[in-house]
Amino acid sequence: MAIDKIQSESINLADNFAFTGTVTGAGGANTPAFEAYLSANQTITNETDTKVQNNTEVYDTDNAYDNSTNFRFLPTVAGKYFVYGRTLADSAAGNCREVKAMIFKNGSVIARSVVNFHGNDGEGASPMVTAIVDMNGSSDYVELFGRHDTADGSNDTKFQGGSTERYTIFGAYKIIT
Repeated sequence: MAIDKIQSESINLADNFAFTGTVTGAGGANTPAFEAYLSANQTITNETDTKVQNNTEVYDTDNAYDNSTNFRFLPTVAGKYFVYGRTLADSAAGNCREVKAMIFKNGSVIARSVVNFHGNDGEGASPMVTAIVDMNGSSDYVELFGRHDTADGSNDTKFQGGSTERYTIFGAYKIIT
């Protein structure tokens, strides 16, 4: 017997229901989606916004992340995306003043996270940045940038990479709306 209409006052939410037909209009997929990490240290220039070269993919559902040339996510499905990134920047001299992680959309910064040591030198920091980004599904792209400022202006700085621990990461997934 098919159920044509259920009255809201007769539903017991503790019951289990077995459906044999097709349910439409429910759920969705959080794709395209990807996550990538930096597998080895990336040398960077002090006080310079630098694109993070997250070169090792954990997953990439739609082959929308370029992990070898542009290091950017260019989804082919329009929608809202949750984008996240983390940079671990440090210096051998232990003279870190500020570390930034930034999400760029189409070449411009749209979100930024900063760890500032306020005049006290530190060894390094790992800021996390997140944003919800509208993407058009054809030409919009996002990238992860970082910046490391040292007390003495030295260029012995790097984004920390690793093959067993994922210190520096970048990822995104489509939000179901």
